Amino acid sequence: MAARDPSMLTIEEGRRAVTLARDALTAYVEKRDRIRPEGLPPSFQEKAGVFVTLHEDGELRGCIGYPEPVMELSRAIVDSAINAGANDPRFPRVRPDELPKIEIEVTVLTPPRRYDVRNRDLPEAVKIGEHGLIVRRGMWSGLLLPQVATEWEFDPTDFLCQTCLKAGLPPDSWIDEETEVLFFEGQVFAEVAPGGEVVEKELESCS
Repeated sequence: MAARDPSMLTIEEGRRAVTLARDALTAYVEKRDRIRPEGLPPSFQEKAGVFVTLHEDGELRGCIGYPEPVMELSRAIVDSAINAGANDPRFPRVRPDELPKIEIEVTVLTPPRRYDVRNRDLPEAVKIGEHGLIVRRGMWSGLLLPQVATEWEFDPTDFLCQTCLKAGLPPDSWIDEETEVLFFEGQVFAEVAPGGEVVEKELESCS
């Protein structure tokens, strides 16, 4: 299957994706039910990587997903929403009384691929506002979504270092050729308020 172009999802499909994530999170938090998606557009039957991010009062409340296109988008959204709310080790489980305060964001990913440069030249290849990063070395692995770099105003070197730290590695590990650095692109759909309107976020470069 060809790599998914982030522009393939329409805004209406993006709204369906966020609604699906909220329905999955709500059903699991309130009843421990795992919903079965039905009546979705054909694009939701394609395999795609996806992350679901939860915010509460402007603060991160959970973020889990699938970097690789290992399952249908609809199932990946449901699993990621449930895991973001119940299984992110950084946070306690989302409580039912928190649901009205949580904003949901869904990021659909292209398949990760390697940069066509030596590691020491990676800062020239990383595109802030377009690329998310994955760093792998041995048993260590870390991922940062494209929006992280713009939200924190990282430059390419900062972004590489922070992804290494996310993997549990020293920040300059990306320079070593034994460290695998992959990039992906993402299309981001987010609620502007808890349970409110869904918009597609534009990721602007800070450079």
